Amino acid sequence: MKFLVLILVCLGLPLSAQNVPQSQAQMQLSFVPLVKQAAPAVVNIYAKIMAAPARTPLQSDPFFERFFRDPFSEKPRVQNSLGSGVILSDDGIVVSNYHVVGMATEIRVVLNDRREFSARVLLGDAEADLAILQIEGAEALPFLNLRDSDTVEVGELALAIGNPFGVGQTVSSGIVSGLARSRSGGGNSGLGYFIQTDAPINPGNSGGALVDMAGRLMGINTSILTRSGGSNGIGFAIPSDLVAAFVDQARAGETEFGRPWAGISGQPVDADMVASLGLSRPGGIIVSGLHEASPFRDAGLDVGDVVTHVGGQAVNTPAEMIYRMSVEGLGQAAEVAFLRGGEAREVEVMMMAAPEVPPRDETVLARRALLPGLRLARVNPAVLAELNLPLETEGVAVLEAGRFGNRVGLRDGDILLAINGVEVSHPQDVATLLGGEVRRIEMVVQRGTQRTLLRFRV
Repeated sequence: MKFLVLILVCLGLPLSAQNVPQSQAQMQLSFVPLVKQAAPAVVNIYAKIMAAPARTPLQSDPFFERFFRDPFSEKPRVQNSLGSGVILSDDGIVVSNYHVVGMATEIRVVLNDRREFSARVLLGDAEADLAILQIEGAEALPFLNLRDSDTVEVGELALAIGNPFGVGQTVSSGIVSGLARSRSGGGNSGLGYFIQTDAPINPGNSGGALVDMAGRLMGINTSILTRSGGSNGIGFAIPSDLVAAFVDQARAGETEFGRPWAGISGQPVDADMVASLGLSRPGGIIVSGLHEASPFRDAGLDVGDVVTHVGGQAVNTPAEMIYRMSVEGLGQAAEVAFLRGGEAREVEVMMMAAPEVPPRDETVLARRALLPGLRLARVNPAVLAELNLPLETEGVAVLEAGRFGNRVGLRDGDILLAINGVEVSHPQDVATLLGGEVRRIEMVVQRGTQRTLLRFRV
């Protein structure tokens, strides 16, 4: 518009009254008032992380490590992490990404007015990539209000505020490009539940704000879909409703995010399933399995039912369902709508954490055992959720293989089923079978959907 007016003036051509700003407000139309309101609540975050030294395969081998030990390379290395954060309360509650501050030993928060403060992590979760911080020694801080992210619509104008590449606080504009996105971009197979935006997001923007035209926080910028490493106009933000759930748990004193457990397995209903299920259109999640301790099973759901809504919001992928349950929060009863034989039904399902029943009885094999340091647990619902295992999994889970376990082929998340022909169902069974004089070992291991036979001598 401005360039068109300038060209017409230079050419001496008449200007139409419809193309000329009619007031001072129209002449000054911009994002300036919005940025002045929102930018002070977005902070730069500098974090120090003590990284474990890199080890070669020979250095990790119990036999060869004595020959290849390097005292200089064994010292922990300091890594600096750069990102952004958003102040959510005047007493210094800040939200950022877990990958920015989750493993930090020292955190410095720099405000828009250049003041610096130390901060500590109150609660963090790697899966959701969110962390809640507390700024130390600050008060009466500027902050952003959270918007109900369920009211966000595709096509809304949005601003992304952060510190890309460490150049300083930067504002970029765009629109909300999509909702209910997975990080892979595939819709059904990816992790998480995101708002998509074309507002440019680059390294350093992680943890920054995605705000609407009223200066409210819609989401926390977290990642981009790119092949080159730069912004291609496909960025993802964690919705503010999930941020609110994290803040509530952090203020309640939790240090780990409590995520409700469904105890079901299922898949999205696609066009090929519609006719056989008696539905009019694709949508929802068909239940293919239910754990005996599942709260959905307790509420009356069965295999073959199609879950369509949780808490009044539609769910079309397992990631959406977990997101909706997380937003509802632990201890709450959520309304769940489902279809059975084409008939719509509704029940209340209690949002509960995965139970530790039976007890996991976590065990670490002693130094005299054949695989010292091997950390094991009995499989129960909590272990299933922690390791993302199929519901029907039974046996003993490898929580940490350790150096000796890795050497013989074990991996974190493996399930031990039998050792030397003897079935194992408890960590103590493994400790007994690996604690004797037998030197030839044969293990049956479940890894994902594959069974593997490991043979070795010690």
